[in-house]
Amino acid sequence: MTLLDIRNLSVEFHTEEGVVRAVDQVSFEIPRGKTVCLVGESGCGKSVSSYALLGLVSPPGRVVEGEAILDGETDLLKLSGNDLRSIRGNRISMIFQEPMTSLNPVFTIGDQIIEAILSHQDLGKNTAREKAISMLKRVKIPAAEQRVDEYPHQLSGGMRQRALIAMALVSEPDLLIADEPTTALDVTIQAQILELLKELQAESDLSVLFITHDLGVVAEIADEVVVMYASRVVEKAPAGELFANPLHPYTRGLFNSLPSLGGSDDGRLKTIEGSVPDPLAFPTGCKFWPRCELAVDGCQQVEPSLRTLANEHSAACDVIEGGSRDD
Repeated sequence: MTLLDIRNLSVEFHTEEGVVRAVDQVSFEIPRGKTVCLVGESGCGKSVSSYALLGLVSPPGRVVEGEAILDGETDLLKLSGNDLRSIRGNRISMIFQEPMTSLNPVFTIGDQIIEAILSHQDLGKNTAREKAISMLKRVKIPAAEQRVDEYPHQLSGGMRQRALIAMALVSEPDLLIADEPTTALDVTIQAQILELLKELQAESDLSVLFITHDLGVVAEIADEVVVMYASRVVEKAPAGELFANPLHPYTRGLFNSLPSLGGSDDGRLKTIEGSVPDPLAFPTGCKFWPRCELAVDGCQQVEPSLRTLANEHSAACDVIEGGSRDD
């Protein structure tokens, strides 16, 4: 069952240098109780896509096209400010990047969680405090009765991230949007946070949109994967299918750049040559062709559409016809 259906989402930023199409015709679904990972290099439009869903794109940016249908009936992109605020932080919550900068340093952890509770629930402050402590315990913060009165700088990075998760989930949302929530953490704490998210998801049938560039994280938690490059979706597939058979040259490049136990012949990591293009000067045709090993003359002329190739597996490339990762 689909919780959120995103159709043809497009976001533009009007700057002095020109119009930037940061998100272009992005479409994908988030099933209820599942984790969808949005993957790609920095600058591909992943975070902007998620901000648009919650009305967090402010001038000079604006949503110029698209729909985001919640529960088959409510279009988030057409809601007024007050109506969207009743959903944001309530039915849909978000964990932002960098826990140290996402938490207000002059308020205690408890104050910030209690504010989230009082904004959406008809509870007294004492009851809200008890619920905040209960939520801190639920995300496995030790000595929660003490931590609730501490400030962000008194907590470790892992504890701050757990506090952010507690704040996001205290209203028992249907959808959690997690924007690179483990990037600043070491691998041990990262593994603990991912395991915690999976436990909380299993307890409450929570849907998760997880934004990351780390394919190791994707392998750990994803049910479905959406790959973005230069503002557009270039591949979509169930996680198992994508890892077994990545089709788009960009996705293959991401996999090939991962370190392996055997290593490469020359001892160096493989890379995708070049970088994500300037959004003010996207190349004509397929945006990936300047970096693509399979590019032909026609790639520079027409931007390929996302098309289904096999097993609920879609890719936006007119050169490939399916195949395996070793092609």
